[in-house]
Amino acid sequence: MRDISLEHENLTERDKKHLWHPLTQHKVSPEMLPIKKAKGCTLTDEKGNEYIDGISSWYTAVYGHCNPYITEKVAEQMQNLDQVVFSGFTHEPAIALSEALIEILPEGQQKLFFNDNGSTATEIGIKMALQYHHNLGNDRKVMLAFEEGFHGDTFGAMSVSGLSVYNGAFEDHFIRVERIPVPTGENNQEVISILNNILKNHNIAGFIYEPLIQGAAAMKFHDGEGLNEILKICRENEVVLVADEVMTGFGKTGSYFASDYMQEKPDVVCMSKALTAGLLPMGLTSCSQKIYNAFYSNDIAKGLFHGHTYTANPLACAAALAAVQLLRTDEIQTGINRITESNMAFTAKLKDHPKVKNVRSKGVIFAFELAVETERYGGLRNKLFKFFMDNGVFLRPLGNTIYIVPPYVISEEELQKIYSVIEDVLSNF
Repeated sequence: MRDISLEHENLTERDKKHLWHPLTQHKVSPEMLPIKKAKGCTLTDEKGNEYIDGISSWYTAVYGHCNPYITEKVAEQMQNLDQVVFSGFTHEPAIALSEALIEILPEGQQKLFFNDNGSTATEIGIKMALQYHHNLGNDRKVMLAFEEGFHGDTFGAMSVSGLSVYNGAFEDHFIRVERIPVPTGENNQEVISILNNILKNHNIAGFIYEPLIQGAAAMKFHDGEGLNEILKICRENEVVLVADEVMTGFGKTGSYFASDYMQEKPDVVCMSKALTAGLLPMGLTSCSQKIYNAFYSNDIAKGLFHGHTYTANPLACAAALAAVQLLRTDEIQTGINRITESNMAFTAKLKDHPKVKNVRSKGVIFAFELAVETERYGGLRNKLFKFFMDNGVFLRPLGNTIYIVPPYVISEEELQKIYSVIEDVLSNF
């Protein structure tokens, strides 16, 4: 039993004793800040200080923290069915969620495979692409991916990711991957040439991509027409198209999914983060009937033998269903449109700022790079983070990239405060 006296210890000191935080080199990182409460767009620390959550807590709590509609639906479900094995059983929350998602997913999606998080969602997408060709007897064992993409931390997801700072220790164990640059508009023909050469010389099974925006690559935007041409060529060569919508999905680009902007639709869609509005962990991987049919067989070995203990957890399904219902309301769509317009106005305002480069926005996503000397990047991120927090705004810069992905329910006053603090950063750095 834990010593009651520990209740009076500082939470930060208690944290240090046993906890290992993600994406953190603890020897050089600042202490962790204890958060005691979250409501709407506001995070409150143990001392009562408040911070506007400008990134929806890693793009999850897009309907605001502790949204009453979602928490009520989960509380109702909690009294009826909390957890049950999803192999051999089914339940209403999963069925209702599947029906709601099919209505908003990109055209052609038909089947849903539940999992636990964004990394496992992409892991299963990769498995679907590879096993699809295996089941058909095709000798295709290589994946195609973008340079600087990020798709998660499990081994398949790491394999197709291009950010070696995350994955360097494991590269000897990866599956085979070929990479192409993202299309920028100016380099589209070069990218297509590289793609055609790869398709000619390698047995490509699937192409995994973050449509339009690469999140972990510091909100790197790419050209929609160029992407569509890549998808078209891949489809003509029977390459399975795997859209990683973990970050971009559920309204962040202005449409339900970033793939909505593409004429060529994906065969597979990977989802997580905003799927359950940040309330509970869950991932989903959807696919077309064509992909599913390659696994539908009297041969048991052709099945997709992948499973998680909490697959289709009823509570997570209830949260996700409530989130999808909110996403389709006029209130949330109005919020997305308002943020989109405000971001566009702020983009125009900063476009010619001498300390800013590559300012960009798409839907609720806004980003730019600070035009500073390279040698300053190492310590710059922590200085920027502290400045934002000291001024009551939670933003998490990626190197010298400052970005926002605010909750759809953020007030205009809160949004303008974020913009104002960003302008203060430009005056102080």
